[in-house]
Amino acid sequence: MIDELALGAVPFRGSEAVQHGLLTERVLRGHRYRRLFHDIYLLASAPADLAARSQAAALLAAGHGVLSGYSAAQLLGTRCAPAEANAELTIPGRDLREQPGLTVHCDLLADDEITDVGDLPTTTALRTAWDLARWLPTVESVVAMDALARVGRFAPGAVFEIHDRHPRARWRRRVPGVVGLSDPRAESPMETRSRLVLVLRGLPRPELQYRVFDEFGEFIARLDMAYPELKLAMEYDGRGHLEAWQQASDARRLNALDAAGWSVLRFTAADVLRTPDTMAAQVHDAILRRSRHRLS
Repeated sequence: MIDELALGAVPFRGSEAVQHGLLTERVLRGHRYRRLFHDIYLLASAPADLAARSQAAALLAAGHGVLSGYSAAQLLGTRCAPAEANAELTIPGRDLREQPGLTVHCDLLADDEITDVGDLPTTTALRTAWDLARWLPTVESVVAMDALARVGRFAPGAVFEIHDRHPRARWRRRVPGVVGLSDPRAESPMETRSRLVLVLRGLPRPELQYRVFDEFGEFIARLDMAYPELKLAMEYDGRGHLEAWQQASDARRLNALDAAGWSVLRFTAADVLRTPDTMAAQVHDAILRRSRHRLS
């Protein structure tokens, strides 16, 4: 504990630090440390990100709870949790009062629904996906399902194994719809959100990570989303595409796709998050144009 406290690498119990003479109450409550939860502190200079807050929540639970929800998703290696998300704990049969920044779920957990990430008890990827499918709005639950299925290497339908075990779980009726919309081939949360902009507005479900070859069998590109029969592609442009070298590579790639008869629509975070109806309308119009072109 002394080394950890000196480095400020992990959250710690303030009362224990004071009891062992590592610091005083006055220092603890000064500007050097920040309070995460009741009696749980972290050096003010250390990042209080979701991983740190989740570690603090596990310390608060004192072995009686399991990190779940977005906390589990973050520790399992996904990038689907919002930066400001609460730390989450599931505590079967034991009440722990929620605090600002902490969500507590009182729920049943089977032994094989719990794993360890480092030394922290955490719900498995499968259980975490099932939980978030119940707890989150549709789009964000599908984002989480895609990410967890990819990291956990399971088909989304595998969550029904958990689903069938807990017939009285709250909000379980949401799960089948989330599974039906999920596709772990999406490689980022924004790719999932891009796909859902289309599918939830009635457009055909696109192929993901579609590989395009030229007439000689040479690889041209791997597309985020595609309607292969129409040679229509939709690409999400993240921040990496702002680099000059990436722009040059994209230009060569687009020229090669154009030569192969493909039409490519490119969208940004603003299109997906701020004007999704306009984005869907543009894809709808492109489908109509490509369909007419195919028939002519």
